[in-house]
Amino acid sequence: MQNFSDEPHVQTDDELALQTFFKPGISPDDVAPVFLLKRAQPLLQAFTALFHGGFNSVLLRLLVLRELTADVDTPSLTRADINSKLAYLEADSLDTVLSRLRSTGLLSWDASQSVYRISPLARNVLAALESLIQVDDHGDQAEMSYMLTQVAGAQAVGGVSVEQLHHLLGRLIELTEEFSDAIASGSEFQLRTAQQKWHTACDWVEKGSQIIHAITNDSRADAATHRAAQAIGRAQSALLNMQGMFSRALNQIERQRVHLGQSGLSTTDIKTWLLHHPDLASLADDALAYPMTPLFITPSEMIDVAESELLAHRVSAVANALPAGENAPEIAGDDGDALLELDHWLARLSKLQQIQPGKHGVALQEVLLPSSFSVASYRASLLPLLGDANESALQGATAALARLPLSFQSEDKMQRIADPHIAAISVATLAPIARITPNDPMAPATAVAPLTALNKTE
Repeated sequence: MQNFSDEPHVQTDDELALQTFFKPGISPDDVAPVFLLKRAQPLLQAFTALFHGGFNSVLLRLLVLRELTADVDTPSLTRADINSKLAYLEADSLDTVLSRLRSTGLLSWDASQSVYRISPLARNVLAALESLIQVDDHGDQAEMSYMLTQVAGAQAVGGVSVEQLHHLLGRLIELTEEFSDAIASGSEFQLRTAQQKWHTACDWVEKGSQIIHAITNDSRADAATHRAAQAIGRAQSALLNMQGMFSRALNQIERQRVHLGQSGLSTTDIKTWLLHHPDLASLADDALAYPMTPLFITPSEMIDVAESELLAHRVSAVANALPAGENAPEIAGDDGDALLELDHWLARLSKLQQIQPGKHGVALQEVLLPSSFSVASYRASLLPLLGDANESALQGATAALARLPLSFQSEDKMQRIADPHIAAISVATLAPIARITPNDPMAPATAVAPLTALNKTE
């Protein structure tokens, strides 16, 4: 019965303890989020009963509760049934866990029938935990599946809240900022890791688009829910539009990649090998026969050396003396083989123009092979030049390659091939395209060639 007397309300010990966390003059009951949390006190106490204490104690309570709820044939359990299900536990430990579950309302004891019953609160708590455990087992890199599942379930029963939508919106904004930072870093490894995570996020975005569409068209939702759903739609669009940013950044890195001579290896290959090496310090073993001896120099000696160098240059300038002649260094024609290889490959690519435009092209391995790994890597590194407007305006063999009317299309996967030097190669094709004059208004924009990957046979 509600008390309507004029006597002042006497605060309990719990209310007094809560008041100590707030500033003087501010009552916890005046803060709206505190009221919402206090209203959910039974649910929060259930979580406290399960997760209070060390990890082993929490593990034991969850184990007992999950084993008891696993039997759905009967809604009640006798103590003999419990002892049979959990025969692998010590009797004292089992009694302690059962007593705690009973005291917190997760288990109820029916004295008239001498049986235990699982409370609906306990089943709700376990259902939430099972969803989180299942999401963790699936390895969702974007960490969006659980929040999207909650939104979908709430929408299905007509009870989606603004807080649930805000959690999903916050995660989408965090992912967008994370991907933007990876693109701005210019690191190929960060870009590829972020791109893989981006693909996972896009899969969930496609699944959640119908849910968001249903929320925005739901006449029962309030204005705050509509605004949150529209903000999620804008965040999803910004996330999907990052594909072009990833492609441009990766293609820019591909153009700037440095190849080590004619070996076919690049700096990316070296870094990848170093990242997978278990102990980098062991690479220096036997590299230095003697320890390094540091040399020290005092400021006085530095001044003497600088003075002598300055006077030598000054005397040379006053006397107008020319430096002694030296023979020009001899430079070997290291690029001769590469130029011959490029001319030979251009002749092979020119033959592809005889294929009728619009037909299926030639597989990538038929164009790059047969050859050694270094030659195939050299040819693959030239593929991004196809259709490059800037390169085609220049002179030389690479410019002639850029002007070839060929279309290079690659998929984001690799295939194994039977070759003595190359184990796997990207799934890609080269096909001729119809020649279009530069002033043709219907000419399509120049596309950036995809990346090509080769795996060397061990």
